[in-house]
Amino acid sequence: MSTIARFETRLQRVPLTRPWAAEVTSVGVIATHVVRSDGAEGWGFSWTPQIGAEAVHALLAHDITAAAIGLPASPGACWQRVWEHLHEAGGGGITTIALAGLDLALWDAEARARGLPVSALLGRRRERVHAYGSGVNLHYSEDELTAQVRRWLDAGFDAVKIKVGRPDLAEDVDRVALVRDLLGPGRTLMLDANQRWDLARAGRSIEALAAFDPAWIEEPLRADDLAGHTELARRITVPIALGENLHTAHRFADFLRAGAAQIVQPNIIRVGGITPFLRIAEIAASYGATLHPHLLPELSGQLALTLAGDPMAEDVEDAGFGALGALADPSPVMIADGHLTETAHAGLGIRFSPVLSEKELP
Repeated sequence: MSTIARFETRLQRVPLTRPWAAEVTSVGVIATHVVRSDGAEGWGFSWTPQIGAEAVHALLAHDITAAAIGLPASPGACWQRVWEHLHEAGGGGITTIALAGLDLALWDAEARARGLPVSALLGRRRERVHAYGSGVNLHYSEDELTAQVRRWLDAGFDAVKIKVGRPDLAEDVDRVALVRDLLGPGRTLMLDANQRWDLARAGRSIEALAAFDPAWIEEPLRADDLAGHTELARRITVPIALGENLHTAHRFADFLRAGAAQIVQPNIIRVGGITPFLRIAEIAASYGATLHPHLLPELSGQLALTLAGDPMAEDVEDAGFGALGALADPSPVMIADGHLTETAHAGLGIRFSPVLSEKELP
């Protein structure tokens, strides 16, 4: 069995074309590169929009590199061992975000060594998945929001997600009514509160917004509030979606066991990579929950092609790495007419520019 012979990292920031907030004008990417003892190479990454990129890079460059060298290089073989090594710094969050950088590089190396895209290595179930238009738009004016929704419709999307959680509930109602009117009754509307409400406010808000037939309400409460989500699910009829800020298979199991969510949205980076993502998908299936991967369509769209059920890929406007010019190679996916398909590539097909390689290293 091949082992991990070398592992390198680089921190870079990718400017956003359309800021997500006044202070969020770029996202942090930690590019990674692994060399196996058999000579195979792979490229991966870790990611965090604004907070913690330097901490993630430090964990990768020091603790993860030191722990990984010499371990088995087959995908998933060393994940548990390295996670347990990092556990002193936290069971999830910064630690799992960092661990994704190693895990993705190992999956990429294995798929590249076989001349396959990762989806084929995992077992592709379909050639395309639905994609939905998404945006960080709570700060948009109604005119800006209207223009964004029209762009999604013009691009062929039949499902869109908008942010809610304005200080005045009446503003949320007006904005959601406006978007529903643009969509009409035949298209899907999802709402995302981004953890802005407490239990009482969530109940009132969802009761008012339910009239617009949302497919789900995403993160209505603080992400780690298991008891609150469990109680809220008992009170409302709109399905609850969450998971972008849950970091381990154990926490996903906790929420599903409690009936706190009907839809889960693991972020492949935040949970620690493809290895734990696959385990979370198994857990979701065992509870009959719907799973839609969160964000990062160049990565999550490829995995969506391998999942059971009817997963969707999230396409945040002006936020794809390919659209931002951050990739050294053509994007491994294409989104058109409301669907995501793969383009020809090997491995993950995600190498950040400039490509991290041995030639650049001292």
